[in-house]
Amino acid sequence: MDEQKGQARTWLLTAVAMTAFATNSVLCRMALGAHTVDAASFTAIRLASGAVTLAMLTLFLRGYHALTAGTWSSGFQLFLYAVAFSFAYLSLSAGTGSLILFGAVQATMIISGLRSGERPHVLQWAGLVIALAGLIYLVFPGIAAPSPGGSLLMAVAGMAWGLYSLRGRGAKDPASRTAGNFIRAVPFALVVWTASVQGLHAEPRGILLAILSGSLASGIGYVIWYAALQGLSSTRAATVQLSVPVLAAFGGVIFLAEVVTLRLVIASMLVLGGVALTVIAKELKAEHTAGKS
Repeated sequence: MDEQKGQARTWLLTAVAMTAFATNSVLCRMALGAHTVDAASFTAIRLASGAVTLAMLTLFLRGYHALTAGTWSSGFQLFLYAVAFSFAYLSLSAGTGSLILFGAVQATMIISGLRSGERPHVLQWAGLVIALAGLIYLVFPGIAAPSPGGSLLMAVAGMAWGLYSLRGRGAKDPASRTAGNFIRAVPFALVVWTASVQGLHAEPRGILLAILSGSLASGIGYVIWYAALQGLSSTRAATVQLSVPVLAAFGGVIFLAEVVTLRLVIASMLVLGGVALTVIAKELKAEHTAGKS
């Protein structure tokens, strides 16, 4: 009975975390698409509100010393993800942006594994090729193709988030480390905000959306995700994230009246199918290795 309760808790936390991740795309597009705030201000407010929220939680749960966790390099990667994410959504829909982001994250993590000496199964290679083909098809020039500049920025955001995630893997106290990284990311965001002073504008609605993105969808969302990871295998953790682009696309349709194009549907099937194949192949390889030992 206790095990069933634990599993139910894990999947509930997972569902909330995935919704929070998708909500980030919707909130950002909602604010920037309506021109209620500029991208530099959205980034600065998002990171600052996330830092304040996580700092308060960390102080309450761990004490002042926990705020010293984190590194400047991770803080910069978090900032790079956030700023590229915001500027990309000036021209991308919620679903398209999330799909490019997710594909770039997975590609970054897979390439990192190859560089560290991992030997992928043939199915993992096939999955990677299929996923990359989906991304190439999505951004290939044409009437329904997304903005090249926005696509490139979102790919940069995905690479930065992938590297940030890799650096934080195995952290003993990820919540405290995330709080420290958010705090360190704020000065970088303020530099961009200062450099963009002539184009700054922020309405109350845009400020509110940025705060919600930073404090709830990012700050609290990451804490919930870390709690969920305690009950998820790495394979399941990777698999459930396949839902984020789909949730973001539906959120864009419901809240932003965005149109789901045939190109996006086909690209989503290729990218998510390819990543799923890679994850499954990795699990099969691990089981095969364990069987030999």
